[in-house]
Amino acid sequence: MKVLVIGSGGREHALCWALDRSPSVSDVVVVPGNDGMENSARVIGGAGDERGVRIVADAERPDLIVIGPEAPLVAGWADALRRDGYKVLGPGAEGARLEGSKRFAKEFMHRHGVPTAGFAAFDDLDAALAHLERVGAPIVVKDSGLRAGKGVTVAETLDDARTAVEAIFQEPDAEVVLEERLTGPEISVILLVDANGHVALPPSRDHKRAYDGGRGPNTGGMGAVAPVPLSSEEQAELERQVVAPVMRGLRADGVPYAGVLYVGVMRTQQGFKVLEFNSRFGDPETQALMPLLASDAGELFQAVAEDRLSEVEVRIAPGAAACVVMAAPGYPDSPMTGVPVVLPRTLPEGTLLFSAGLSGKPHVSKGGRVVNAVGLGATVAEAVRRAYQLVDAVGFEGALVRRDIGAGM
Repeated sequence: MKVLVIGSGGREHALCWALDRSPSVSDVVVVPGNDGMENSARVIGGAGDERGVRIVADAERPDLIVIGPEAPLVAGWADALRRDGYKVLGPGAEGARLEGSKRFAKEFMHRHGVPTAGFAAFDDLDAALAHLERVGAPIVVKDSGLRAGKGVTVAETLDDARTAVEAIFQEPDAEVVLEERLTGPEISVILLVDANGHVALPPSRDHKRAYDGGRGPNTGGMGAVAPVPLSSEEQAELERQVVAPVMRGLRADGVPYAGVLYVGVMRTQQGFKVLEFNSRFGDPETQALMPLLASDAGELFQAVAEDRLSEVEVRIAPGAAACVVMAAPGYPDSPMTGVPVVLPRTLPEGTLLFSAGLSGKPHVSKGGRVVNAVGLGATVAEAVRRAYQLVDAVGFEGALVRRDIGAGM
């Protein structure tokens, strides 16, 4: 089987790596990819826009297309490719609205009894500011549209909240969601979903804030660990309280879904509550999950695309994995490009390296998140220790790295 992966980041490198080692897969192609992926796939390069992807697909004629990023899914690329006869892992535009519009997602949750924070949504600046004056702070301010995981501000004061709202309304067609602030540990629940059912991958945890201790601005994610330890009772409660009503809601609304559904959950004093949906694999959670997948990834992803998920056994390897992101100096606001990145000739034992933003030979940073250092171990602590061994073996002057990934687990 030939598989075409769409995307260029660490998530896509991890997917290519998993597919490349799958017995069912003979060829992995990635577009646009990046220059650090060449050990796992044929990197096509190019702009990676819809026209470019279509040219590659028509030339390669893959048996399966895996869409990594959210923007193409929200734009309906999966619908167009399916109409032309391709098998696609990824929901159509209707399903991807759960990520493309936070207002739509909150209304979906409210309509179908999915536990979530109280909220109000506005497409008018004055109305949003008036609501802030009524409810006060702390409050969570969310850009309703796609912002690559960075459109969320946890505002401790009214001044911070006003600033965040006003920044969102600098953009055309702006819409803001204002939510009550929840507290508790977060869990990433990543589901494989087809027309007939779903399977949950091991629960994982992303570390969103830029700096140690959960400080600083939100980012696309600075690291992840898997699995998050949950008791059998907690897993059953998560399925009953969160996953089941989401699946019922999709069916009730007649939304076809063949792909990955990411449910961001917080464990609060009042039980599990949903923070957000993503219509694709999480980044960097995927970099920690793919090394734990003992099933044939190609066979599994193809089964989802063909609504045959129930026919495939999803096997998870024992142990744990941790991913630590090395981001460009200045990330997330002004990431530097062109910074030399020297990778070790030999990786430390029990580690993997996924490229998220490498360019050229010798490598330099393309900006943003650049390298993902992954450690594997019998426990989360061992996996984290090995991940940081790899971090310390990478030459990347000024890289932004959190040193507390997996702390407290």
